[in-house]
Amino acid sequence: MELNDVSLSRRSLLRSAAMAAVLVPVGISLASCAAPGGGGGGSAPAGEVTADNPFGVAANTTVDAVIFDGGYGVDYVENAAKIMEKGQDGVTVKVSPSTKIAQELQPRFVGGNPPDLVDNSGANSIGWNTILDQLEDLTEVLDANNLEGEKIRDTLFDGVEAPGTFGDKFAAINYVFTTYGIWYSGSLFEANGWSVPQSWQDLKALGEAAKAQGKYLFLWGKEAATYYQTLVMDSAIIQGGDKVRLALENLEEGCWSQPEIQEILTIFHDLIQSGYVKPGGSGTQFTEAQAQWSLNQEALLYPSGSWIENEMKDQTADGFQMKGFRELPLNASPTTPAGYMRAEAGEPFIVPSNSKNPAGGKELLRTMLSQEAASAFSKNKLAPTIVKGTVPDDGFGSTALVSQVEMIEAAGSGMFTVKFVNLYGMNSDQLNIWNSFLDGQLTVEQITKQLQDLTDAVRNDDSIEKIEIK
Repeated sequence: MELNDVSLSRRSLLRSAAMAAVLVPVGISLASCAAPGGGGGGSAPAGEVTADNPFGVAANTTVDAVIFDGGYGVDYVENAAKIMEKGQDGVTVKVSPSTKIAQELQPRFVGGNPPDLVDNSGANSIGWNTILDQLEDLTEVLDANNLEGEKIRDTLFDGVEAPGTFGDKFAAINYVFTTYGIWYSGSLFEANGWSVPQSWQDLKALGEAAKAQGKYLFLWGKEAATYYQTLVMDSAIIQGGDKVRLALENLEEGCWSQPEIQEILTIFHDLIQSGYVKPGGSGTQFTEAQAQWSLNQEALLYPSGSWIENEMKDQTADGFQMKGFRELPLNASPTTPAGYMRAEAGEPFIVPSNSKNPAGGKELLRTMLSQEAASAFSKNKLAPTIVKGTVPDDGFGSTALVSQVEMIEAAGSGMFTVKFVNLYGMNSDQLNIWNSFLDGQLTVEQITKQLQDLTDAVRNDDSIEKIEIK
């Protein structure tokens, strides 16, 4: 559906702002109410603080965790819950799955009864600007020892704090180390003698090769149309560096008209008009579309975060040999170093200050960051966590996991993250725009205007608090 103006976006943003006003009364910072040991505004009694109980979880209490039920499921948190229950006197953990975090949990925030731990992830996550004042600062979790007796901060990959830091507040521990890339079948490429593209300049020739085999270059599903926004943004940042990234992050006027973005959009529009992108994705559920790629092999490439292998593990062709490479620069002369890529901690876990047992939420997080729990996650989900040293060289037999490690090693310290979409809850409105573009209904000029209009609406709305990204 084409958006002719930003009225829908505007209404969505105003609802978010109104929610923020309800959640955070003027002059009151709920986060500031947190007390050492017990924490928060909840009613759970404080337990004794010891080396094995650094946050003072009280005996015989319950921890309420609501976890996004997406590509990684919720069983990894259930596994950590079992480990925690063995180590804490009489503590029980309730893990509840959800695919609609915002819809289900915003009423609980308003009612003063949020869960103790939340995985604020997925397309229906809560906009960060609406709840920041109600979240615990999680620095003390990083400063605590893990179950093996090592300081947690020292066991994690570099840069894991950045995606969870908003202003001066470290509000979210992003658990899964996510690499953003383009994924393909190693066996299909080998059988056809195809080479992995090195830039956007290579995609038209690959699209023609795909067409000759009765296949497409790309495809998409309606709920994941903005995966292609991620691809375009990240590729432009790989090409142009921080000047491109910061203009987007800080909602600058004309940020979508930057030359790197425009040139990539122009190439992409040509690929769509040339018939290299499978039509009809705006009417296709996203996992169904992904299965058309991973099971039926109707398209060569699919852009996604590294959760894709686990998400499609039951719908992937035998011998597929899923592999990935970093998102593409515009051409062979990007301004950034070799290997520079978007790789960030994902699956953001938060602890609401006003929950009944915030200490229990922090303890469950501490347990998840143990070597035992993190290794189990990587083995079962075929993705690295933010905990170092949990993936063997053979990637537990996963070619996709080996690709992730190779990309991370090639990038070194050359990694970036992008926050503004989730920070301001813009994804839902952007989905409509990108579905229209992928359907061939928008020109480059039209998609640029609609994305800029949405960005401008956020920037110019004084009721929405802005956070400068550096």
